[in-house]
Amino acid sequence: MSVNLPLRSAESTPQAVDAGMPIVDLTTFKPDAEALALSPGDFALKNQVLPIRLEGEALVVAIASIHSIPACDDLSVLTQRQIKPVLADAQLIREKIEEVFLERILSQLPGEETAVDIDDSTDLADLTKMAGETAVVQMVNLIFAQAVRDAASDIHIEPYERDVKVRVRIDGMLHDMMRPPKRMHAALISRLKILSELNIAERRLPQDGRIKVTIAGRQIDIRLSIVPTVYGERAVMRILDKGTALLGMKELGMQPDVLEKYRKLIGIPYGIILATGPTGSGKSTSLYASLQEIWSPSTNILTIEDPVEYQVPGISQIPVRASIGLTFANGLRSIVRQDPDVIMVGEIRDQETADIAINAALTGHLVFSTLHTNDAAGATTRLLDMGVEPYLVASSLMGVVAQRLLRRVCNNCAEDYQPTPEGLEAVGINLDTIPDGSVFRRGAGCERCAGTGYKGRKGLYELLLVDETIRRMTVDRKSSNEMKDHAVRNQGMRTLIGEGRLAVLAGMTTPEEVLRVCHRDDF
Repeated sequence: MSVNLPLRSAESTPQAVDAGMPIVDLTTFKPDAEALALSPGDFALKNQVLPIRLEGEALVVAIASIHSIPACDDLSVLTQRQIKPVLADAQLIREKIEEVFLERILSQLPGEETAVDIDDSTDLADLTKMAGETAVVQMVNLIFAQAVRDAASDIHIEPYERDVKVRVRIDGMLHDMMRPPKRMHAALISRLKILSELNIAERRLPQDGRIKVTIAGRQIDIRLSIVPTVYGERAVMRILDKGTALLGMKELGMQPDVLEKYRKLIGIPYGIILATGPTGSGKSTSLYASLQEIWSPSTNILTIEDPVEYQVPGISQIPVRASIGLTFANGLRSIVRQDPDVIMVGEIRDQETADIAINAALTGHLVFSTLHTNDAAGATTRLLDMGVEPYLVASSLMGVVAQRLLRRVCNNCAEDYQPTPEGLEAVGINLDTIPDGSVFRRGAGCERCAGTGYKGRKGLYELLLVDETIRRMTVDRKSSNEMKDHAVRNQGMRTLIGEGRLAVLAGMTTPEEVLRVCHRDDF
């Protein structure tokens, strides 16, 4: 087979050895427009096959692995041409396909002169027609598909005076995805409203909805929030991917000593265990993992959540519906009468919910919940600030785990380097006492990590066990700093920044990333 393409070493793609196929480097090779025109865009997107050039009557197609050979056979039937497959990087294939596909979608859009001005008097039929246009439907599908493949947690559609920005949150950071024309904004929002069965004629009030889509055979739930702004409606979508959310205890990323203590903690028969941290720090994921760990055919586990993010087999989950009076407090009162062994409350937001949860713990139930505090020790003072009696907190609280999500150095472009002394000292690493075997790494930036140097995240966990001393401190209303000092000195507790220090020494992340997610006063 003779293909005049820039080739790479076969070691980077093991399938090439078995299949005997050449390898093309798409970073230096631009696919031919004539070849691209032969393949339907939706076929290329679905099957991840990229036509790159014509060789006589044959069509040369880039694929990521030999498993895509059946798709090449289908493309041969569609194009009535012989297909010559070559191997290329899967990420680059996906990006090239989406780039071309997006251009095709935009080319189908009407010009500015035919765009419809959207205001409060715009006819409902016009909005519905615009939302049903093929280009709009394909654009929304493409946004969903690309966000799921990039493991994004949120999608933002933001209108401004002259343009529209679509951004995605990957590993906790927002990145630009695309900039559709301003004329497409109303149609995109209307399409999202139709998918989530919202009122597309209402453009002055916020609306919340839910969308269910199937992408690459995976069921994806999307929570939609729409709010009006000066330049039009802004949409934010939270992606709930069931396939990636339900992790086991081992996958959470706890250090072995912390994991051992935490397993003992969740094995107690009654009391309250709290997970604390800001929004998006993985609290729900940790609690779901805890529930799965302790579930057995002989236990009755119930949860009340706002909303129910992931359905867990074997666990009864109740969604909060404040509009009809089903609040955390009211739902928790009913759950206690359902003969539960274990209860999970999505969040303790007020004194009423806290009191009911504590009473449930004191009457022989194991209760899991979340709080928004900066560290583990702050959970006790937060409950006292809500108005809960100190003796009730002291007798019911068993342990608190504070957590953060820290970006990992991208394995594809990681390189050894020497951080600045200031950066190391900021996370508590002394240049004179660096342990043997420590290695400092950072990402140089590559296609796979979109030039950020980071890919994927790991959890940092600060575990506070409530012992007799902490109980006395709670009754005496001591400060959270005193409780933290006691836990560090007498329990061997590592603070969040102490956990981050271990990650830096192991080459998993950088000092800058630790300082981004942890407060300096944590050490």
